[in-house]
Amino acid sequence: MTKPMLLIVDDEKPTREGLRAALEHRYDVYLAADAAAAMALLEREPFAVLLTDLKLPNEDGMRLIARAKSLLKPPVCILMTAYGSEEVAVEAMKQGADDYIAKGRMQIDELEMRIERSLRQQSLEAENQSLHQQLDARYGLKNVIGQSPAMLELMEVVKQVAPSRTTVLLEGESGTGKELIAKAIHQLSPRARQPLVTVHCAGLPLTLLESELFGHEKGAFTGAHERRIGRFEQAQGGSLFLDEIGEIDPSVQVKLLRFLGERTFERLGSNKTLTADVRLIAATNKNLQDLVKTGTFREDLFFRLRVVEIHLPSLRKRPEDIPLLAQRFLTEFAQENDKPVRDLTPEAAQALVQYDWPGNVRELRAAMEHAVVLSRGERITVRDLPPTARSTSARSGESDAARLMNRNDLTVKEAERQLIVRALKEAEGNRTLAARRIGISRRTLHRKLHTYHLEDL
Repeated sequence: MTKPMLLIVDDEKPTREGLRAALEHRYDVYLAADAAAAMALLEREPFAVLLTDLKLPNEDGMRLIARAKSLLKPPVCILMTAYGSEEVAVEAMKQGADDYIAKGRMQIDELEMRIERSLRQQSLEAENQSLHQQLDARYGLKNVIGQSPAMLELMEVVKQVAPSRTTVLLEGESGTGKELIAKAIHQLSPRARQPLVTVHCAGLPLTLLESELFGHEKGAFTGAHERRIGRFEQAQGGSLFLDEIGEIDPSVQVKLLRFLGERTFERLGSNKTLTADVRLIAATNKNLQDLVKTGTFREDLFFRLRVVEIHLPSLRKRPEDIPLLAQRFLTEFAQENDKPVRDLTPEAAQALVQYDWPGNVRELRAAMEHAVVLSRGERITVRDLPPTARSTSARSGESDAARLMNRNDLTVKEAERQLIVRALKEAEGNRTLAARRIGISRRTLHRKLHTYHLEDL
C-alpha cells in the first residue's frame, strides 16, 4: 500500500533528519531547508502532510502554510515552533494550520497522533463536501428541467429567494414538482448544510399532525408513552417543508401563525415556550384564497405564508419542455432497467406533446418508465406508450377508421398545428412570445402559420 507523502521543512539538518528517521515507517518523507524549496516540492508533488518549523530563512512557516493552503489539493499543515505561546497558536490557525505543536515538548507518539487526527479530519471534510456537491446536483436547479419561458422565470425567482430567510408558498397542480422546488430552495440557501424536514399534512389526522409538527410530552394524550421531538425542533437551523398545507385544521393553523410571527411554540402537554430558527416553505394544490372565502383557512395565515408566492405551471402549459423531460426520464429508466433505449421516434414525441398530462410531470415520468420497460429496440415508439398517452387522437372526435387512414397527419402535422394554436392563445396573440414558447424562430412560425392557414390568429 502506498504511504502518504509528508514534507518536513526545517532549517536545522539534525531536526529534519531526526524527524525523517522517526516518521518514515509510516510516511514517504521528503525534506526541505527553506520555504522556497518546500513550495517547489508542494507544487510538484501531491503531499498529504506539511510539517514545518515557524522560523525559516527568508519566509516564516505561517506564510508557507498560507501558500500551501491555496493549492488545488492542499495538504494537512502542522506548525512546529520552540515559541509555544497561545498567541502563536491562534495566529497559526488563522493562517490555515490544522494543528500546532511546540518542539521543546514534542513527543514522536504525540506528533504521529496529531498527524493522523488531522488527516482523518481532512478526509471527513472532503467526504462532507462531496456529499454536499451530490445534494446540489440532486436537489439544486440542475435537476429542474425546462427551457420554456415559464420555467426559466421560475428558476430565476428560486435563485433570488433561496438566499433569504423569508417564507415561501408554492402553488400548482399535483405532480408539477413542488417538493423538487422546495428542495432546490433549501439546497441553494445558506441553510443547505442543515436539515430539510418534510411533512405531508394531508396524510395525518389532527392530533397526530400537531404532535408531528410541535412534538409532545409524555402523557399529553392517550398513547403518548414518551416525549416526542417535533419537526420544528428537528429542522432547527434548516428548513421545514409543509406539503398540502391547505389540509391543516384551523386549530393547527393558529399555532402555525404564532410560530411565523414569534418563532415560538409549545409541545403538546407542556407550557414551556420553545424557539426554533426554521425557514418555512409551504405548498398547496388548492386555491388558498378560495379556502379563505369559505372560512376553512385563516386569512392572516394565508398572508403570512405568501410573502413570496411561486406558481408552478402545469405541464400542458409548457409543452416545449415535454421532450426534454421525456428524454431525461428515458435515460434514467434505460440505465435502471439495463435497456438499450436511446430516444423516441418523432411520432412518439408528438404523441407526448399532444397529450394533456392531467398528472403533470409525475404522470410523464410514470409513462416513460412504462415505455422503457415495454420497448423492443433502441427507440420508443407510439405503441410503447401507455394507452392514455397514445390514444389522444381518440378524444379529437375522429372515427377509428379516419385515425388509421391519417395517422401520419394526426401524430405529426395536427399535433404541430395544435401546439401552435395553443402557444398563440397562451401568448395572447404575441407571435414572438409564441415562437419562443415553442422553441422556433419568429420567421419559422410565420411560415407554419401560412402552411396551416392560421394567419388570422
